[in-house]
Amino acid sequence: MTPGHCLVIPKTHIQDIFELPDELTGKIMRACRDVAKLITAKLEPLGINLVNNNGAHADQTQFHLHVHIIPRYGRDRLLHPWERSYGNPQEIKKVAEVIRGERDITELGSNG
Repeated sequence: MTPGHCLVIPKTHIQDIFELPDELTGKIMRACRDVAKLITAKLEPLGINLVNNNGAHADQTQFHLHVHIIPRYGRDRLLHPWERSYGNPQEIKKVAEVIRGERDITELGSNG
């Protein structure tokens, strides 16, 4: 994607974040941090993205957990897969209530 793009991949087969055991969660994030620090020290990017896709509908194509560490260099032509926008505060509140278990998902309607 950009010069220095790396992957952190656990040796143990784990399909996605939903199968990630607690004892490996911290180790994987520490490995991501260590690789990001090394890339920053050696390549001096302006920033770094960490990307992890879970499930085919989230663009996961390799069904083995991995985290992309992607250095960013300003106008590097790498696009975000989402469009930035501000959400409706009332809708955000309703979704938060569903996540907390205070509201049923059917009460959200078709727009989320």
